[in-house]
Amino acid sequence: MVDYHAANNQSSAGGVQTYMEQENDWDRDLLLDPAWEKQQRKTFTAWCNSHLRKAGTQIDNIEEDFRDGLKLMLLLEVISGERLPKPERGKMRVHKINNVNKALDFIASKGVKLVSIGAEEIVDGNAKMTLGMIWTIILRFAIQDISVEETSAKEGLLLWCQRKTAPYKNVNVQNFHISWKDGLAFNALIHRHRPDLIDYDSLRKDDPVTNLNNAFEVAEKHLDIPKMLDAEDIVGTLRPDEKAIMTYVSCFYHAFSGAQKAETAANRICKVLAVNQENEQMMEDYEKLASDLLEWIRRTIPWLENRTQEKTVNDMQAKQEDFRDYRTVHKPPKVQEKCQLEISFNTLQTKLRLSNRPAFMPSEGRMVSDINGAWHTLEGAEKGYEEWILSEIRRLERLEHLAEKFHQKAAIHESWTDGKEAMLTQKDYETSTLSEVKALLRKHEAFESDLAAHQDRVEQIAAIAQELNELDYYDSASVNTRCQKICDQWDVLGALTHSRKESLERTEKQLESIDELYLEYAKRAAPFNNWMEGAMEDLQDMFIVHNIEEIQGLITAHEQFKSTLPEANKEREAIQAIQSEVLKIAQSNGIKLSGANPYTTITPKSIDSKWEKAMAMVPQRDHALQEELNKQNSNDSLRATFASQANVVGAYIQAKMEEIGRISIEMNGTLEDQLTNLKDYQKSIMSYMPEINKLESYHQHIQEALIFDNQYTSYTMEHLRVGWEQLLTTIARTINEVENQILTRDAKGISQEQLYEYRASFNHFDKDHSGALMAEEFKACLISLGYDVENDKQGDGEFARIMGIVDPNGSGAVTFQAFIDFMSSETTDTDTADQVIASFKILAADKNFITPDELRRELPPDQAEYCIARMAPYAGPDAVPGALDYMSFSTALYGESDL
Repeated sequence: MVDYHAANNQSSAGGVQTYMEQENDWDRDLLLDPAWEKQQRKTFTAWCNSHLRKAGTQIDNIEEDFRDGLKLMLLLEVISGERLPKPERGKMRVHKINNVNKALDFIASKGVKLVSIGAEEIVDGNAKMTLGMIWTIILRFAIQDISVEETSAKEGLLLWCQRKTAPYKNVNVQNFHISWKDGLAFNALIHRHRPDLIDYDSLRKDDPVTNLNNAFEVAEKHLDIPKMLDAEDIVGTLRPDEKAIMTYVSCFYHAFSGAQKAETAANRICKVLAVNQENEQMMEDYEKLASDLLEWIRRTIPWLENRTQEKTVNDMQAKQEDFRDYRTVHKPPKVQEKCQLEISFNTLQTKLRLSNRPAFMPSEGRMVSDINGAWHTLEGAEKGYEEWILSEIRRLERLEHLAEKFHQKAAIHESWTDGKEAMLTQKDYETSTLSEVKALLRKHEAFESDLAAHQDRVEQIAAIAQELNELDYYDSASVNTRCQKICDQWDVLGALTHSRKESLERTEKQLESIDELYLEYAKRAAPFNNWMEGAMEDLQDMFIVHNIEEIQGLITAHEQFKSTLPEANKEREAIQAIQSEVLKIAQSNGIKLSGANPYTTITPKSIDSKWEKAMAMVPQRDHALQEELNKQNSNDSLRATFASQANVVGAYIQAKMEEIGRISIEMNGTLEDQLTNLKDYQKSIMSYMPEINKLESYHQHIQEALIFDNQYTSYTMEHLRVGWEQLLTTIARTINEVENQILTRDAKGISQEQLYEYRASFNHFDKDHSGALMAEEFKACLISLGYDVENDKQGDGEFARIMGIVDPNGSGAVTFQAFIDFMSSETTDTDTADQVIASFKILAADKNFITPDELRRELPPDQAEYCIARMAPYAGPDAVPGALDYMSFSTALYGESDL
């Protein structure tokens, strides 16, 4: 049934003017067309009876039954819900006039100005005046409250009809007379709200009587709308009566007004749910992206912390190449993901604030701070891994050099010791002459000198083996075995040497002759031969240098060595002269030499051969040192090239970081202009990427050349990478801040001028351009905007309340975004949990719960299922099967603090 109680208090000057115009229309239309009068009688009579039956009565003749004023007063009480003055029960004319006047006074009290309608005409049964009075009542209590988009009652009712029937074919509602003759408009209204009652597609435009009867019968049977007109009356009239049609249509409007309220409530819920669904999707996207990024970091850090040592330099260089691929291929996309994650998080929090939702709290371990912490750990692992690779390469180079040196010295020593044990164990002196024994003794003394000279080499071999063990050389076992064999053999040689010397000394007492020249030769040839072998070792010695100073030091040492060659050559000639003197004396005295020098195995030929070999090695050493000098000069050029580019890039990044700091504070123009300018600025920064790639290429050349220092620049590639990433991230954050300001402006209805005013005030008091205001600065800013907080003390009054809003964590600083959110909340309104609960209550027909069928009927399918999936079962005493608790659901949308 229609409830008109809400209309009781809605009287205004506009309403009076409207009814004056309507009454004037009635005066001009006193002479009704007979057909129209018939239609009005039927319609108005049916309309009156639809309300009088609530009081248990009705009328049969509209101009007769209202003459005494009793049923007229009863009708007004029913439709207004108010009590009228007590009627007079007398039968006299004066009693009737008084009752009718009471009714007309009540109508006038509702803001209706009655023109030309008096109590006497009604009491006399004047049909025209009675119909006019009823029409005035219908206008006031059934049509006046109809308003669509701030239109008048008639226009609002017409607009409502047009909107409801717009989707239907053959229906074009332009008025309240001929547009309704074919009956399709009535059927369309019913079908739009109750499609289960009308088979619209079966209706034909050329059968208006059937159409009208169908609509009237369905309305009477299912919608409690009495039949107010006959189809034949409407079809048989050229132009149906407008007032009759309006009265009939208004009944349809009020019958469906509940559905209109439900539609409005459904729209509000849809809007709230759409915002919530979008926010939930953003939360899910953030959680997934954060999980993926953290999982990638979790997988990568163990790889970077792996310190499994390799056996060769080539194996370590392969690891270095893998690390370079990680830096240039795998990591950059993750840097972008990290930046996008921060932007998505900030955008989501802004949307949640704008929609009056609680702030998003990511799952444990997925906060932006957690990701930044994991990222910091990753970068620390990167730095450690890179340093470890370089140190391992240096260690392996040192190991390979030491191993080569060990095997070279060991081979020379083993070659020298070959046959020495057999020589020391022979008994040749037992059958030798005195001279031969003396020769053997002298030979043994020369051998002892040779043995002592080789002591240094043995100690060097042992020291190198010890260093290889300390540096964890992978083939230490074979080195130790060979070294132990050499040491054991050296001990045996020492023992054998001592034993043979004792034997020779026992025999020496019986032997006198000694060939001093041979002895002198042997004594001088042995150290000279050892010197040549040492020189040949030095000339063949491998070297590793890392800068020009080191190679120049080697070249200087080599030049010093070459400067000793003339003296060495004189010693060689002197030794050869001794042998020549031996031959001269033997020839002069006819002495037959038995063969080689008995005191040494070093022959003049071997000395000359080694000397020639040593002299041939000198230019080879010169060439090798010159090549290394050229290499170091090339490396120095690489250092200078990298330093030149690094100094330019470093200065560029520093300048741009300072520039973006000024831009974020001094931006002018609309937010869209600022956003466009920032994105253009971002493109200009990205256009500098080829210079970064060029620097990366120089850095790769330096690493391939195993260059570990650079005195020409203080920049390292790692510092520049971090600076470049910080620059890109700063620009992206600045763009995101402007985008969030646009979101705030559009969502909160803040004008561009207000944003300018807020930005100007904020920047004015942000003296240090830090992007945040301290408490006193913020108070001064509020005072400049008209807030009366000048006398508030810290922690007291209005200023404390505002600080609690803009700085909930008590950091003592207020960001510009927090400042904008506060100012927007002061000037705009948003949906609340109470409003959403009230909307659900309308859909649930004032119940404390709602059923799935009601949700599916009133909401779009996807949002209805969304609510059903998330609403908890209702557990109240009035619960029915399947009842859902919409109150707790609405509370969860906004957080319990809203209720």
